[in-house]
Amino acid sequence: MKRARVRWQGRDHDVVVEGRVLRTADGTAIPPAEVTWLPPRHGTIIALGLNYSDHASELTLKAPKEPLVFIKAPSSLTGHKSNCCRPDNVDFMHFEAELVAVIGRPARNVKRTDAMGYVGGYTICNDFAVRDYLENYYRPGLRVKSRDSLSPLGPWIVDRDEIDDPHALGIRTFVNGTLRQQGSTGDMIFDIPHLIEYLSGIMTLQPGDMISTGTPSGTCDVRPGDQVVVEIDGIGVLENRIVSEQQYLAELAA
Repeated sequence: MKRARVRWQGRDHDVVVEGRVLRTADGTAIPPAEVTWLPPRHGTIIALGLNYSDHASELTLKAPKEPLVFIKAPSSLTGHKSNCCRPDNVDFMHFEAELVAVIGRPARNVKRTDAMGYVGGYTICNDFAVRDYLENYYRPGLRVKSRDSLSPLGPWIVDRDEIDDPHALGIRTFVNGTLRQQGSTGDMIFDIPHLIEYLSGIMTLQPGDMISTGTPSGTCDVRPGDQVVVEIDGIGVLENRIVSEQQYLAELAA
């Protein structure tokens, strides 16, 4: 099952995705073309830095010895097909295609061998980064990773049982139709069981909390007008357009 959150006819709806139809709790069928996609329901967004060795290498950094974790601001989240704001006067902003593991039940001090039983499903995040403000690759700052609109999420959550092996999924990013990034979740340095064991030893993970598991190599600068499409096998396609800060603010004021 795929579960999403959309805005339709002025109201927010939790829907189930059935082929080309979105179905509300009361059975109403909604054509996807008529909705505004919202980020799926979520709790805390936990993100990983440098969790693919090839990405660490392209940044000329050593692979970390333990997970590099940071939290995403809720205001950074946006939905499928929404516009993402490139701040004015920056030189380098790039995409990061990431598989997201969604926690399904409370998890505290979970052992690696039991960890996958705490996963409820999976979704996609495009964890855009503004590299101009990066002071330390090991501790991404707010200006790098938590800007409004620069964490597209969705379009839906796929139930855990629909994915045979989350560590064998292809990841691709296209910019204006050209393939720019390609990798596999099998290349994570710290896999999902490791991350759940590590994080649940620090904090209680709650249903709806999300772990964005990092990105492979191949990131590149994107600018206003660019269309960025992230694909993960079995999960879906997340599409967003880059706009200028002026256009973004004008849309908010409209």
